[in-house]
Amino acid sequence: MSRLEAKKPSLCKSEPLTSERVRATLCVLKGILTSSYGPSGRLKQVHNGLGGCVCTTSHSSALLSNLPVTHPILKILTTSMQNHVSCFSDCGLFTAILCCNLIENLQRTGLTPTTVIKLNQQLLHLCTSYLKSESCGCRILVDFSRPQTLLCLVRSIVTSKPASMLTREETDHISALVLRAFLLTIPDNAKDHLILGKSIIVPSKGQRVLDSSVFPGILLEMSEVQLMKILPIKKSDAFKVALFCASLSGDLSDTGEGTVVVSSRVSLENAALEQLLNLGRQLVSDHVDLVMCQKVIHPSLKQFLSMHRVIAVDRVGVALMEPLSKVTGTPPIGSLGSISPSSYGRVKDLCPAKFGFKHFLHLIPNEATICSLLLCSRNDTAWDELKLTCQTALHALQLTIKEPSVLLGGGCTETHLAAYIRHKICNEPESILKDDGCTETELQLITEAFCSALESVAGSLEHDGGEVLTDMKYGHFWSTQAESPSVVNWPDLLSRCGCGLYNSQEELHWSFLKTTRHPFAPQTCLPHEEATGSANNLTLDCFTAKLSGLQVAVETANLILDLSYIIEDKN
Repeated sequence: MSRLEAKKPSLCKSEPLTSERVRATLCVLKGILTSSYGPSGRLKQVHNGLGGCVCTTSHSSALLSNLPVTHPILKILTTSMQNHVSCFSDCGLFTAILCCNLIENLQRTGLTPTTVIKLNQQLLHLCTSYLKSESCGCRILVDFSRPQTLLCLVRSIVTSKPASMLTREETDHISALVLRAFLLTIPDNAKDHLILGKSIIVPSKGQRVLDSSVFPGILLEMSEVQLMKILPIKKSDAFKVALFCASLSGDLSDTGEGTVVVSSRVSLENAALEQLLNLGRQLVSDHVDLVMCQKVIHPSLKQFLSMHRVIAVDRVGVALMEPLSKVTGTPPIGSLGSISPSSYGRVKDLCPAKFGFKHFLHLIPNEATICSLLLCSRNDTAWDELKLTCQTALHALQLTIKEPSVLLGGGCTETHLAAYIRHKICNEPESILKDDGCTETELQLITEAFCSALESVAGSLEHDGGEVLTDMKYGHFWSTQAESPSVVNWPDLLSRCGCGLYNSQEELHWSFLKTTRHPFAPQTCLPHEEATGSANNLTLDCFTAKLSGLQVAVETANLILDLSYIIEDKN
């Protein structure tokens, strides 16, 4: 008998954020995330030292899921960010960087956690109230009759992911396709209750990005031999479809802990096959044209159906069952018994399609809100990143349907919001301090830490050593190229602000982002109709995702700052 090892006592650490090791680890994480942020963010290669696949990305969901994090504080931070990304897809890096900045800045104030958290919550409420208000100077209402705003939103998301390795022409092409795919998921006869359809991303690696396309309906990948067997497909009216989620392989289903008693004269294989052939006879007599199965179809049943000119497609997979159900207009059949005529669905047409080296059977629906986005890219790495990017953009569009607003991107919302908060606190401190038991000095310290954290997120967009500035009229973000002359005429050096709404030829005055300046009231942007018409290439952010990211960053920072002890079980 082996000797039992004595149980080790739990490890208890007080005031974890005072540890130099924890601060250094947080700084490293912040550096990784900050250097990945924005269109010119640097790519990261994440791989296991023991082997396995290499992930090349700057996408928050891929980074956070592949980074091995062990310290409890970092686990809290990364888990919180991953939960945000799983719900909203976008603004993951913004959320993580802002959270790191807040922890770092608020620690320097030397105030008690209770005071910091209380004032932090008040400033967060001030931010969210302003962003939701009609007077907000960085929010644009979306007019769905003019899709240019939505296209700018998609293009902003696509260009923010450099690992997709797209040219300007390819970016415009993919952005237009994603928007078209989304619009195809909106039902034509929607009234009070809107139920969106689904866009299915179909891979086509090794092809030109410009070969990507969108098709209404579903593309089912098939071998060329299998497709040739069912051609030609001709019919004047709609095709009748039987969709099965039950296995048609003839295998005996799992009996669990029970026992099946079979007579010695009965062959289970023959009985199962006879049941399948009876099913096939019913399908033929009901004039079914297409049989699709989530799992496997027995070869004998396939041959029987083929002899009667019935197309059989198996191994469809669980992911396509819901879209196929919507396209055909019928729920999947889950049994092998007698089938009711109402269990059959229909599609408008079936046709073969070929893209690159792949062959597909194209199911064209009558009026379904399902479409297929055939996504092409030159290699696996670029395709994986492009797929993530397109999924993020589609989700952002869905969120915009629920909340028809977008925020100015390119760092302008962050700097504008920081200018608004500074001016509000400077002129109306009593609106925050009432009944809080905090002093005006404490409020000023927390406000400066909060606003600096926001501005640092905007400054993270500059990766090439250029200067970062803000204008003193609108509070927008501006950046210059590296190695700019020390004495310059700013209008000659700057072109447009980060979001692209304003140009440097207006009567503006600029200040370096990280310098002390007198608080000012940032002027609001143009009305949304004029604003969207004045610039066709605005950089925009999803309103819902960014607002949630702001809340998650502040609340996670508050949670981490409030930690007094970490107790780890080392057994």
